[in-house]
Formats: sequence, structure tokens, C-alpha cells
Amino acid sequence: MAEQLTNAYLETSPSVPSWLNKGDNAWQMTASTLVALQSMPGLVILYGSIVKKKWAVNSAFMALYAFAAVLICWVLLCYRMAFGDKLLPFWGKGAPALGQKYLLQQAAVPESTHYYKNGSIETHMTKPLYPMASLVYFQFTFAAITMILLAGSVLGRMNIKAWMAFVPLWLIFSYTVGAFSLWGGGFLYHWGVIDYSGGYVIHVSSGIAGLTAAYWVGPRVKSDRERFPPNNVLLMLAGAGLLWMGWSGFNGGAPYAANIDASIAVLNTNICAATSLLVWTTLDVIFFGKPSVIGAIQGMMTGLVCITPGAGVVQSWAAIVMGILSGSIPWFTMMILHKKSTLLQKVDDTLGVFHTHAVAGLLGGLLTGLFAEPVLCELLLPVKGSRGAFYGGSGGVQLLKQIGGALFVIGWNLVSTTIILLGIGLFIPLRMPDHQLIIGDDAVHGEEAYALWGDGEKYDPTKHAGSLYSEQTRPNQHVNGAIGVTVQL
Repeated sequence: MAEQLTNAYLETSPSVPSWLNKGDNAWQMTASTLVALQSMPGLVILYGSIVKKKWAVNSAFMALYAFAAVLICWVLLCYRMAFGDKLLPFWGKGAPALGQKYLLQQAAVPESTHYYKNGSIETHMTKPLYPMASLVYFQFTFAAITMILLAGSVLGRMNIKAWMAFVPLWLIFSYTVGAFSLWGGGFLYHWGVIDYSGGYVIHVSSGIAGLTAAYWVGPRVKSDRERFPPNNVLLMLAGAGLLWMGWSGFNGGAPYAANIDASIAVLNTNICAATSLLVWTTLDVIFFGKPSVIGAIQGMMTGLVCITPGAGVVQSWAAIVMGILSGSIPWFTMMILHKKSTLLQKVDDTLGVFHTHAVAGLLGGLLTGLFAEPVLCELLLPVKGSRGAFYGGSGGVQLLKQIGGALFVIGWNLVSTTIILLGIGLFIPLRMPDHQLIIGDDAVHGEEAYALWGDGEKYDPTKHAGSLYSEQTRPNQHVNGAIGVTVQL
């Protein structure tokens, strides 16, 4: 045993190849764990507590299922569709990432070599100093959280069987396209679009796909749209806290190394989130007379989303500016514009994922096109001389690239999500039947979140005061959020 332990720490041995950097590997696995904790249990807890009591189990289960299903699809096919050899300019060749020979070799992103126009190499292939297994798992955690964020738009009415079919199909035909195009060496990567850690790949895609899915699945029952209070505010804060703290791994792991760029990204992430939360809360107090816990969580989230596309390439003063804008512009679209927009009123986006992720992610991508700092860009980006418009030179071109990248991600997700859902709808109803929508978890899963009526006793409206139906239709005089968006102030 002692000899084996010693061999593990030799400069070179079968378990310590010459290319391995233990610090980088340790940080990448830590970052992966932090991102995984954002989903499981972070968003599982957040979703299970932010929804109405009758949907707590179903909402948590949708997130739990997605986390497990994405992992299996990821290693069977999807990792190499997103980070493997090129099949098309926007898609990699799918193949398993399961064999020992593949997983123990040095990590590499095959299509990441960047060339000058004359054919000479501008930036060499991305080859992190740890095994492929670490990279496969790290990228899985990003795919999983994207899927779970999308679920926030259809909570409280999507048929669970339709969701089970939707998860692998959307992962294959939508997520892998964005990931390869922007990160895996696809055409947007080589064009020079900056998406440091998923403002476009994760947040714009989940927000647009979520809104599209909400449209095709259809709305919740009328009583749920009119009154949808969280069932546990303190537990909701616990889930939000896991989401915030886990974001250090989200943005800190993006450079694929424990380097100085990871440090600036972690600091910027927390600065922007804090600023955005404070701005959102301030606006709530100014316009509604009191601070809202849900509002603070929404502000925290928009700050985290907004900084993501530029966390490692903007200065910390820019992170504050981005936080101010992410705490105010999505607030305006959610609290003001949503109420006035006929289109947004028609689409029942349960948790307002369009506002917190699509709007905030697009805002972050465009602000990155303004504030990307040349020295920080040089540390990470494949296209030399990249800079934001604020720094002159070619910065104006960078902003145009950011717009172009956003348009591709938006268009692809609109079309792919629509086709997938219409295809599923031919075989499985996308929306639950009305009798399940009225009852909730007990009808869908045969389980309830809380045993509030005695030791193991089932809830019976004929025996217990305050029937389920009267609870659903009781008016709330303190709702300031837009219909279809869970915002109770």
C-alpha cells in the first residue's frame, strides 16, 4: 500500500504521465463538482421550492431526471458531437466517450487549432494538462444545467413522458450544435465570437428554447397562472445559494486550467452577481415599496448569466457595469414589458427563463463585445488581437461578431426546439391532461412533497379545512409580477 502511494506521486509513472498537471486536474474536477452541485441539488431544490406546493415533486423530478439522462447521452454520443472531430461546420462526429484508451489520454479539443489566412498556425490546439475523463465530465455538467434551466419554462404542466423524450433529443439536435459551433472548433469559434463560459451556448439557448417549448406545450391551468406562490421561501434561498456558489466553478473552470484567468473570472462572477442583486432589489423597493426575496434571486441569476460570456476577458470595473445593466434591463423586460407585450402574455414561461437567461445572456454577449479587454483576451482567445469596441481598433468588428453569434443561436434553437416538440407531439401529448393539472403531484407521481395532514394520511378535501380548489382560486392582493412569470412581491 505504501509503495503504491509512493508510485502515485513519482514524477512519471503509469498514473502520472509526463503531460499531467495535478493542480490543473484537481481544479478541473473541483470546478466540475461545483457546476454539478448547481443542478443536483441546487436547481432541484430551487425548482421544488419556488413552485406551488402541488408541483413541488414534479418540478424537482424534472430536474433530477434531466441530470441523469443527459449524463448517459453525453458519454454515449453527445460529448464528441460537441467537442470531437468535425462533421459539419456546426457539428462534430458523434461517438462514445467510454473506452479506457480514450478517457486516459491527454485531453484535447480536436478542431480548436486556429490558422491565419495564409495557412500558418495562429493558435495551437487546446490541450489541457489532464486526462480526457476530466474534460468529458466538466462539459457534461454544462450540458446538464442547460437542460434543467430550460425546464423552468414548462414547469407545472408539461407531460412528464414528453419531457423524458425531449431531453435526449434536444441535447443531440440543439445543445451539441451550439457547443461545437462556439467551443468545439466550429465556425463561430474560428470566426472569433467570444462566449467565455456559455452566455450563448447555455443561457441564450435555454432561454429561447424554453420560451419556444412553453409556446408549444401550452399554458398552465388558469388558477395556477393567476396564483403560483413558492411553497418554501427559505429552501428556495438554499437552492439559489448553491447556484451562486457553484458559479465559481462554472466560470472558473472555463480556461481549462488553474491559471490567472480563472482567478479574474471567479472574482468578476461574484462582483457582477452581487451588483445585479442589489440593483434589482433597489428597483423593487422603488416601484413596489418593498424588497422581494424572489426578486433578489432573479437579480442574482441575471448577474451570473450576464457575466458568463465575458467573465475572464473583462476587467472588474466592467463587471460592475454589467451587473448594473443585468439588474435593470431584465427587470424592465420581466416586470414592465412582459405585462404590456401581447406575445409574451400568450406564452406561459413559468419561471421567466426568457428574461433571466435569454435576455441576460444576450445582454452579456453584447457587453462582452464592448468591454473585452485586449490583454485578458490574449490569455485565452484563439483569435489574436481580439478586443471590445470600448478599446478601439478592431473592437467594432467584435461587437458585430457577437451579434452574429447570438442570431445563429437564437435561430437554431427556435427551429430545432419546434421540430423536436412537434415530432414528440405526434406520439405523446405535450401537456398533461386537465385532471392531472388540477391535482398536481399526487395525480402525476402518486407522491406529495409534504405530509401536512397527519402521519402518512393522504390529503382529503372533504375532511380537511380549506379545499384544494378554494386554495387555488383565492385572490392574492400582493402580486406584482407579470402573468406567467413566477414573481410574487
